[in-house]
Amino acid sequence: MILFIALVLYPSLTLAKMAEEVISGQLKKWHRITLTFDGPITNEGAEDNPFLNYRLDVIFTNGKNRYIVPGFYAADGNAGQTGENSGNKWRVHFVPDEIGQWNYSAIFAQGKNIALKSFQGNKPFASGQFTVGPTDKTSPDHRARGMLRYVKKRYLQFAETKEFFLKAGADSPENFLAFRDFDGTFDLAGLKDEGEAQGEQFIHTYQPHVKDWRKGDPTWRGDKGKGIIGALNYLASKGMNSVYFVTYNIDGGDGKDVWPWADPDERLRFDCSKLDEWEIVFSHMDKLGIMLHVVTQEEENDQRLDDGNLGTQRKLYYRELIARFSHHLALTWNLGEENTNSTAQQKAFAKYIRDLDPYDHPIALHTYPDAQDKIYTPLLGFECMEAASLQTLDAHRQTLLWTKRSAENGRPWVVCLDEIARADVGVKPDSQDPTHDVPRKEFLWANLMAGGAGAEWYFGYEYPHNDLNCEDWRSRDSMWNLTRFALEFFHKYLPFGEMSSADNLTSSKNSFCFAKPGLIYAVYLPEGQTTELKLSVGTGDFTVKWYNPRQGGKLLTGSVKTFSGSGTHAIGLPPYDHHKDWLALIRPGRRH
Repeated sequence: MILFIALVLYPSLTLAKMAEEVISGQLKKWHRITLTFDGPITNEGAEDNPFLNYRLDVIFTNGKNRYIVPGFYAADGNAGQTGENSGNKWRVHFVPDEIGQWNYSAIFAQGKNIALKSFQGNKPFASGQFTVGPTDKTSPDHRARGMLRYVKKRYLQFAETKEFFLKAGADSPENFLAFRDFDGTFDLAGLKDEGEAQGEQFIHTYQPHVKDWRKGDPTWRGDKGKGIIGALNYLASKGMNSVYFVTYNIDGGDGKDVWPWADPDERLRFDCSKLDEWEIVFSHMDKLGIMLHVVTQEEENDQRLDDGNLGTQRKLYYRELIARFSHHLALTWNLGEENTNSTAQQKAFAKYIRDLDPYDHPIALHTYPDAQDKIYTPLLGFECMEAASLQTLDAHRQTLLWTKRSAENGRPWVVCLDEIARADVGVKPDSQDPTHDVPRKEFLWANLMAGGAGAEWYFGYEYPHNDLNCEDWRSRDSMWNLTRFALEFFHKYLPFGEMSSADNLTSSKNSFCFAKPGLIYAVYLPEGQTTELKLSVGTGDFTVKWYNPRQGGKLLTGSVKTFSGSGTHAIGLPPYDHHKDWLALIRPGRRH
């Protein structure tokens, strides 16, 4: 009866013959499990488009949870290693969130534009079960932490460990995937525009990071991939946990060197070998504990697919990204950098992604500094939006504003700093700015102390290793250290998921306070010196310790060690370098 109804709704739909599946991957909780089926022999350029006119869905259940996972055409099933664009393999990736028995039912259909139709639940051609055991991984591997989820709070949370997530990492190069060793990847026209895109023809090799590749790390087609894998190894070694990258920057985009399609002029057929190679890199990011910040378009091309609407091109683009990559445990979908789509379009995009993504990964939006009120206000309370991706010169105020307004509308946003607004400056190389005082004080700590969820660093186009041509993340080695010091303080000393901004509790206007009143207070002084702290609740003694955000390390003692009870108290001076930035930690403790 279900099949009959589907045939009535879609007269061109027919069932295609499929053979039984092969299950691969480790049958463990939070690990990628892959089902591969033998189906119609076809190719990327076939007249009957295998991406648009065929559809694979697999339903996974374990008694209480049910996931409908979209599948994809996988050429010969090993395209990343062979470079093939033809074959009879059809595939789905699944990540179980429970141990025990899982059942699955696979549905495959053929028909005009069937990939864009709503899920129909036709008669399955294959079904079965498998048993999942516990993971054997340890942190920072995401498989030890579980899926990173939106939990209606200011911070994302790992499902397994219940840790809240503060992101820190690279916003640049935004064309991270414009890598020489990926199939079909090259610079279309050089970087001949003004400003950020100015320069000669260029494609990434990440040669300085080949030395960071380690024995046992992945490669493809022999020794390809060592540069990009090594770059990720380096970034993870600095304690960073997120990378921002665009998946589509042609049609007027800055780099003109990243696309998922089989040809830069194609929009309905995908490059199976290139996307398999992306998957190799993304899987290594999971292992390293690095979140995928997937930026699906940029301002220069956000009106190109279907003239900016949710049509055939855009739906198929989103479906392919979700089918191939949504199983990654830490992933954010960003609707676009400096986005200019209308509110109705943005909501349509987000709703389509939310309905198709089986894991409900958080959805973010990035926009211009002067457009935030116009763009974000109509999205407040929208059920398919979880994060604000800020570009700003006023990080503390903007973070406070959007955390507050989103919470007041019943859906608290995760508010991250994803670009310093001066596009020509950004974070300079260490050789140009060894101390990074401005990004550290005015952006990193400003965001975190306002209840923000972290930062990714953008590299200005006027400096070496910029937003499009950066080859060596060591060019900002000191900035990674400074960022790690901030995250270490928050994770080690603060129950930050229970705290909020409380700047009104300090007497100094040039200070930030983050608190759980009566229990713990963190006071950041960008220019050092001292301030008074007003305690309206709490009795007994409080200790004062100091953290050096420039060097990290242990808590230190300043001029005031303790004070008692409610009221207004001087917190004293930091232990040394009184005119430089410091962080005071005030907690209940005994007087010495």
